[in-house]
Amino acid sequence: MIISAIGKSIDDELETAIDDISQDVLISQIELLLNYSQRFYKRQFMMRKPLNNVLLKTLDRILDQYFNDKTALKCLPTVQYLAGELNISPKYLGDMLRILTGHNTQQHIHIKLIEKAKEILTISNLTVGEIAFQLGFEHPQSFNKLFKSKTELSPLEFRASFN
Repeated sequence: MIISAIGKSIDDELETAIDDISQDVLISQIELLLNYSQRFYKRQFMMRKPLNNVLLKTLDRILDQYFNDKTALKCLPTVQYLAGELNISPKYLGDMLRILTGHNTQQHIHIKLIEKAKEILTISNLTVGEIAFQLGFEHPQSFNKLFKSKTELSPLEFRASFN
């Protein structure tokens, strides 16, 4: 009803004679329309918490499967890939994650990646390079850098802390 009323106000303004205030009135109405649109967009995250929690669980399941399927890994999962798997837009996925977890999609991928890396480091004797390739990194140095930035330990230091 609100959007329709604003649309009607814009129509009415366009039908009246143009004067020196017409442009300001139209801009104000369009700004109001955009503000309400933004409100409705953000409100859906509060109103759909159960649905979004299901999406979050599905996202985590997809990431777990991605990191566990050693034959499918050729690269790291992308935001676009995950959004496509969930049948939602990358922007919606990012907004949903920010509301639910406080992280953007890339940060969420990194968190899951580091969890998986820690698991592999503690239960296997694979080299750091083998783990990096298994997780989808092209270069072990990139894996080392990400791991250290997230844990403040290198992968080898992390592994040594468990032995």
